Amino acid sequence: MVKAVAVLNSNEGVSGTVYFTQEGHGLTTVTGSLSGLKPGLHGFHVHALGDTTNGCLSTGPHFNPAGKEHGAPEDDNRHAGDLGNVTVGEDGTATFTVVDSQIPLTGPNSIVGRAVVVHGDPDDLGKGGHELSKSTGNAGGRVACGIIGLQA
Repeated sequence: MVKAVAVLNSNEGVSGTVYFTQEGHGLTTVTGSLSGLKPGLHGFHVHALGDTTNGCLSTGPHFNPAGKEHGAPEDDNRHAGDLGNVTVGEDGTATFTVVDSQIPLTGPNSIVGRAVVVHGDPDDLGKGGHELSKSTGNAGGRVACGIIGLQA
């Protein structure tokens, strides 16, 4: 089993920890908890770069090794890093689990060393009709991020 973790921080009071586990070459399970967010849905993605020198802005676009359009986690046509939305309760916290086949922790498309990003608005999953729907899901600004690193 391979394990990874990302500790999310921001200048906006958002924080959290996201854990990734993968058994062999199987699915990757993502579990996490976040706090300091406004209630509702927030886009949740793996971005291409593990660079936070300019905060979350320098994490690049969504991780997309196959060159596809933005979509929902269950869509065939989606970025590998498109993990949909996390739901934040009235208390500003979210606890979530995502299981996905396109974010391995090993191999040529490994997400280790990349960044996980939480956005300020809901991800429309590529179906919103907005000019940004097919690239970012129109999920708004990047409110927290962290670099994915291997865990002992």
